[in-house]
Amino acid sequence: MKLEEFDFHLPENLIAQTPLKERTNSRLLAVNKTTGELTDKHFYDVADYFNPGDVLVLNDTKVLPARLFGIKEETGAKIEMLLLKPLDGGYEVLIRPAKKISIGTRITFGEGKLVAECTAKFEEGIHHMKLIYDGILEQVLDELGEMPLPPYIKEKLDDKDRYQTVFARESGSAAAPTAGLHFTETLLKEIQDKGIEIVYITLHVGLGTFRPVAAETIENHKMHSEFYTMTADAAEKLNRAKEAGGKIISVGTTSTRTLETIMHEHGEFKEASGFTDIFIYPGFIYKAVDVLITNFHLPKSSLVMLVSAFSSREHILNAYAHAVDSEYRFFSFGDAMILY
Repeated sequence: MKLEEFDFHLPENLIAQTPLKERTNSRLLAVNKTTGELTDKHFYDVADYFNPGDVLVLNDTKVLPARLFGIKEETGAKIEMLLLKPLDGGYEVLIRPAKKISIGTRITFGEGKLVAECTAKFEEGIHHMKLIYDGILEQVLDELGEMPLPPYIKEKLDDKDRYQTVFARESGSAAAPTAGLHFTETLLKEIQDKGIEIVYITLHVGLGTFRPVAAETIENHKMHSEFYTMTADAAEKLNRAKEAGGKIISVGTTSTRTLETIMHEHGEFKEASGFTDIFIYPGFIYKAVDVLITNFHLPKSSLVMLVSAFSSREHILNAYAHAVDSEYRFFSFGDAMILY
């Protein structure tokens, strides 16, 4: 398949720059994944699409304030560094400007409170860095780092908790699992009271989720790997629901990639952890997920391809055209869609 098959026109004014005051007031476009029928709703209506015995799957990853600004020790040049994922003895990071950094280069942050030394260099600005600091890294980042908002968000975020889900607890992400941003504690309780089980899994969002697709033929695109975890308790609840005929409702593309990775590797839900580079595009056979909740994504992105595989490219592009015409808000702080 060709990359341009997943392009669509998006006016810049529809890219949401700030979150709504009330999370559940976001609009919700309901899409019948089989027929393509569209219904305009609000996110507080989302439980209308759930039934007792279903399981709602949420990604409980927590965004690190992983965007850091420092100086190159040798020259004093200004360097921006984004932490992507932990490695043995260091971190995989994205650096700008990448050409200024070579193996052995040291970058200083916060007058020496954190020092990063380059141990390996790759394409696309990716580096492996040894991090040198005293104490606990998360506390150092809380002091020195910024929330890594996507580059299309130009407005400053007044409340950094607004770029976290209300259920975030496992630190490690370079970006929020944005479909989860629409939920509140009140809505989650309403869902549970309806007889829907809530299960938490973890995928730490890294470059794999938001890296642009550059290959003209999408089959040639290579995803970066991201770390995921599913507990034995979560696996048991998911398997039990599947066997009883309940639907697995995945919140976000990150939860979806985790669920499908485990199901394709093991043939069932299972306690598991590791790195996934699963790339889901039309032709992929979904085995785990029955209902998908997601935000509206960038043109020609791997996420548009994942959603298209869940329904069809034609249905999704039609839904996106409706969203544009109806002035839905797009991307991280934007509105949502549910494919049922």
